[in-house]
Amino acid sequence: MQKVDLESLSIDDLAKLCDDASEKLADKIAARQRELAAEMEKLNALGKKAKVAAPKKDVKDIKEALKPLEVKHQDAPKPQVTKAA
Repeated sequence: MQKVDLESLSIDDLAKLCDDASEKLADKIAARQRELAAEMEKLNALGKKAKVAAPKKDVKDIKEALKPLEVKHQDAPKPQVTKAA
C-alpha cells in the first residue's frame, strides 16, 4: 500500500481521502456480511442449528453510518468590552 504524507495534504484532500476510505470500508463490510450469510446458510443446510442473520443493511446504509457526524460550530459569545471612564 502506498504511504501518504498526511501532513502535506490540504483539508480538501484529507476530506476526500476520508470519504474514499469510508466508501471502501463500507464495500468491504457489505461483502463480508454477504459471505458470512452464505456460510450460515450452508451450515443450516447441513442441519446445524445456526442462526441466520442476513445483512439487513445495504451498502448505502453502511456508508451513511460511516460518515463522520457533522459538527456545527456555534460562535462563542464575544466578550463585552467596557470602557473605563
